[in-house]
Amino acid sequence: MRYAHDEVSAAIDAATRVLSIRGRSEPPEVENPNVSWGNLAREGVWAPTRDGQRIHIGIGGATDDRIATVIRPSLRIFAGVDSETDVMAQTTGTGVRFVTVLHGPGAPGEFRFPLRLGDGLSLDLTPSGGYDVVHERYGATVGRFYAPWGCDSLYRPIKAEYRLDGSAIVMTVQHREADALYPVVADPLYAR
Repeated sequence: MRYAHDEVSAAIDAATRVLSIRGRSEPPEVENPNVSWGNLAREGVWAPTRDGQRIHIGIGGATDDRIATVIRPSLRIFAGVDSETDVMAQTTGTGVRFVTVLHGPGAPGEFRFPLRLGDGLSLDLTPSGGYDVVHERYGATVGRFYAPWGCDSLYRPIKAEYRLDGSAIVMTVQHREADALYPVVADPLYAR
């Protein structure tokens, strides 16, 4: 069994390696006063939309009552949110990301992100496999869940995709089917 400090270090190391390889295509971690994080995984985060509203994104899992280890205001780790799974949550200049770290084949293949959208907002599937947050009255996109990506520790792509289940976005990561070398990292990203 890993200790809490080891879990946090392992999550940060795995996520940092992959994000550094992806380089400029990834938004940097920054403090954002418009983003408000909860202390527990299920409390998630309130993030802004372009029309001035806020949406709530939770982190679901077998143990969604995990308390965040706050590294700095823009970075927190939810260690052990599910079997062999940690989430490194970052604030970006325009939203939030949930770097999901799967440490072994015992990690689940699906990850739930329960949503609460602002008044008059809905989700529309994008051609790339993400979801736009759309203002129903004006038809304007006010936020976006970019299509998820995944890769293993050799930086080989691992198929990741979204689907809606009620009011939750579910990310499926096909790490077992891919004969992955662990840890596997998958990254849901929301931006206004």
